[in-house]
Amino acid sequence: MSKKDISTIAGETKKVKKNLVPPKYFLDKPKMTEKDKKSFYDLLENNNNVQDFYSMANIPSYLYWDKFRHKIGAVKGFTANQVWYFVRQLRNFSSVKTPISTEDGSRFMWLRLPSLDEILHKIDMFAGGRLFNMGPNITESSKQTYLNRGLIEEAIASSQLEGAHTTRKAAKEMIVQKREPTNESEQMILNNFKTMTAICDDFKHRELSLEMLFEMHSMLTYNTVPEDEQNRLREDSDEIIVQGQIGDEIYVTHEPPTNAFVAKKINELIDYANDRNEKKFTHPIIKAIFLHFWIGYLHPFTDGNGRLARALFYWYLLRKEYWSFMYLPISTIIKKVPMQYAMAYIYSEQDELDVTYFFDFHTKKIIQAIDEFESFLDVKVEENSRIELAVSESFNLNDRQKQLIFYLISDKDPSVSVSSHMMLHNVSRQTASKDISILEEKELVIPQRSGKFIKYFPSEKLIRFAA
Repeated sequence: MSKKDISTIAGETKKVKKNLVPPKYFLDKPKMTEKDKKSFYDLLENNNNVQDFYSMANIPSYLYWDKFRHKIGAVKGFTANQVWYFVRQLRNFSSVKTPISTEDGSRFMWLRLPSLDEILHKIDMFAGGRLFNMGPNITESSKQTYLNRGLIEEAIASSQLEGAHTTRKAAKEMIVQKREPTNESEQMILNNFKTMTAICDDFKHRELSLEMLFEMHSMLTYNTVPEDEQNRLREDSDEIIVQGQIGDEIYVTHEPPTNAFVAKKINELIDYANDRNEKKFTHPIIKAIFLHFWIGYLHPFTDGNGRLARALFYWYLLRKEYWSFMYLPISTIIKKVPMQYAMAYIYSEQDELDVTYFFDFHTKKIIQAIDEFESFLDVKVEENSRIELAVSESFNLNDRQKQLIFYLISDKDPSVSVSSHMMLHNVSRQTASKDISILEEKELVIPQRSGKFIKYFPSEKLIRFAA
């Protein structure tokens, strides 16, 4: 039978002919004997380092057997298989069930790691506004610039994770210049940007529903999938698989559940996303990550599931007033390690339905995104303060014009247009045109026609002032 490869974790979206369907990927698992299993209590009772073994498997990263066996080394009186069995059993005993289930009724489980409280505290501090408590140079205009930067970078990276082939520079120019996409990759990126913008402006105010899922999915896949694959869940006859490259080979990495199961469970996902039937509070970060994984596991559509999963992650956090996440393009971090992203899904599905692998990966990438954004902000604050001092002594500019100056001085290949200024600073064409005209009058920018656009570049005068 023919199957369509819809990879949300690696590789490209394409048709796979019947005789080219790759083999299913299975994790390498240790062969356990009855003796290995009986050693559990011996290890628990007779080894003083037993807690160390458990910690080594969970800290600083949540390890599967393939990496743990190399880390553990030799343990007197016990084989690596026996120690792994011990670790796996302790994880099972300590885990709690999630609402995510398989077709046979088994539930994915999750282990709350010792580092989680510190991680959630750091995220909450960031979400509470610490990112902009860095002095007077973080103006409202600056915030708007950084917000649009985050939305653009997330749109590009999330699409590239699903096979969009275009340069970051070309994609960014398309968005800020409001140019029509010229191919499917650019269309994917533009769709993603429009969806992220809609999350900020509209979706965050609405409860999740099947109709809203269809709406988000249709926005994400506009002009990239047949219209008859939108506004509906996938059918079994669509024959969808997920495949990706692991090492040098292509494998099937996930076979999504049946349509009947998806149709039932998507309603449970919607209730979960809307905090219905909640018996106790669950931290929003935890729920957002579970929603991301759940969509990826169900794979409810023929295409765009990865983009939808990542968009739903942002939607939920904005619903919970984690507004600062719109400044964090987390997909740019994930894109650097697509294989780790892929394996986080695979480990979670194939090792005892333990979603801790995916959760641990995701929280680490959030922290990395926060660290990188704060470092970026530190550099920008220092850089902009220096430039502003030089420019303000000679010119009377508003905050938006200063942001343009900062960009023109600091970017590697700088140019602006009226359209890009409108988009990045959320102003009318008249206001954007007036801002740039004043800069031109002051001989700080030089106009140059590029096709139907007029682009503005930094003048020698501006470069001298900023030096």
